[in-house]
Amino acid sequence: MRNKHAVLWIWLCFVPLAFDYKAPDSQFGHGAQWLAVFPALAAAAILIMIGPRFTRESRLRSFVTVMLALSLGGSLVAQLLQHNPVGNYLRVILPFLLFALGYFAMCRPWHPVRIAQIQNALYYANVLGLVFTFLFGMFAVGGPLSDIRFRIVSPTMLALQAMLLHQFIVARRFSVWMVLVFLATLVVELLSVTRSLLLATVLLTMFAAWLAAPSIGHLIKSAVRTGAALLCVVAIAVGTAWLFPSITNHWSQRIFAAQNSDSDRDPTTITRIAEIRDQYDQVTASAETLLFGKGYGHVYRYSPIYFPYVRETFSKADYFDTSDWVAGHNFWVYQLYAEGVVFGACMPIAVLAALVAAGFAFRRWHRIAPREPLLMPFSMAILMLAALPGASIGGNPLGPRFSGLMYGVALGLVVALYSQLHYRIDVQRRRAQADPYSHPPQRPRRHERTEPAFRPPAPAPAPLTPYATPEPR
Repeated sequence: MRNKHAVLWIWLCFVPLAFDYKAPDSQFGHGAQWLAVFPALAAAAILIMIGPRFTRESRLRSFVTVMLALSLGGSLVAQLLQHNPVGNYLRVILPFLLFALGYFAMCRPWHPVRIAQIQNALYYANVLGLVFTFLFGMFAVGGPLSDIRFRIVSPTMLALQAMLLHQFIVARRFSVWMVLVFLATLVVELLSVTRSLLLATVLLTMFAAWLAAPSIGHLIKSAVRTGAALLCVVAIAVGTAWLFPSITNHWSQRIFAAQNSDSDRDPTTITRIAEIRDQYDQVTASAETLLFGKGYGHVYRYSPIYFPYVRETFSKADYFDTSDWVAGHNFWVYQLYAEGVVFGACMPIAVLAALVAAGFAFRRWHRIAPREPLLMPFSMAILMLAALPGASIGGNPLGPRFSGLMYGVALGLVVALYSQLHYRIDVQRRRAQADPYSHPPQRPRRHERTEPAFRPPAPAPAPLTPYATPEPR
């Protein structure tokens, strides 16, 4: 709390990337993208330098830090072995670098007031990202909604929904503004006609209900609040279907795409599987690539095995000429493809280990120390981190730059708050139970207080003036 400019660096770290965008074509200007990236990089580096330091060890913090360091180091090993284009490598590694910077900036024993400032900036940055991405897709890109439906979805919309679901289900706080923002996210999901986003929202709601229920009674109350949230989803879906019949037709086409195809296969699912199969075939082609991967920015295509299933949707030239070098559509498989068996599992294991350990720890601490002030920020960070596996259902959450920073910040907060709460609740409680004489003296109740048997006399009053006349001899 001694650095008076820390709030400025926090906002500079989060807000500029909320205005990041995905250029619709190569002719679109890219200068504004770098204007959003550089302040975030600089502010994250400054927060790392001015942040407080831990004085006690934590096994979870050490494990996650080592795994992230190994993952970043593994990307350099694969790059040296594969010699991918440097421009492609830097563009793909940038979100992962922002993820690591966000982690190291937030993995500090921040003061509770500072944590509240961080989460406040996170919330407003995600809201700005939601509004800007929707307006950019609607007006800057333009075109029919079926063509721009992927352009109107913020890459951190699930993280924003996680923060709002925490307020509704775990913290039980409601405001008109929060409800309106949550309804806006649901409308964007329905307009985008993205099944994976709706599924991730439902899974996040169920996870929030589990997190808020340390006992059976709490589980029943949490289920009621979860049901109310899901009813909001249903109500928004019905309202959207009534106002936009074309959106309803598009949803029905997406849901019944497999039944409408002669191959009885969903074309979108088939292209995702074809991409994963090509990545798998490339990484298992030799012992070197299996161990260290093909590297970030390496080109991949659709596997020719799955072309018969989508021949009605794609022409042969379009299917076999499709190639890309960005961070894939599957976070878990792409890590194996880019870094191999040796380093590819480091980052996914770190995320899952932190999520599982923090989730079970919060349920236990919420039961034995419900008034601990750091518990609510801890649970919000857990739900934000849980949005990463949810976002991986339909794409790679570490592909966009803004989502890479947000999920790294969430991981850093989870690990930092876990370390603090573990010491404040578990370690100190264990020490108190091991040494009964270490308990601080408790103040007796009012009706149990007794007067002491002997009260020392009051000291003699001091003379009014130091020049008092001495007694005669």
